[in-house]
Amino acid sequence: MKKLFLPALALLAVTPASAQADEPVTQRFEHKGSSYRYTVTQVGDVRVISGVEERTGKPFTLRVGQHRVRGTVGSQQVSFPLRDVEPLTKPATTLAAR
Repeated sequence: MKKLFLPALALLAVTPASAQADEPVTQRFEHKGSSYRYTVTQVGDVRVISGVEERTGKPFTLRVGQHRVRGTVGSQQVSFPLRDVEPLTKPATTLAAR
């Protein structure tokens, strides 16, 4: 399951801070036939990625620290090193912005 979210994390690691300002912007990406919607917020030193897999409605919340990613996908706990993150082949799509 974690392989589905690794590409999203790589993209978020390079997203400029201005795109993660006060109000989170909803973004979207597709990976292996599934579409995902998510927002990113900064809480202290941790980046929190919250979203949903659009077809099934399964929610996910990932907390990205300096070296590790932890969180939940549906009801399953996930935890993996940040170095395991792979880049997306296409950029994410912004759904709404101000």
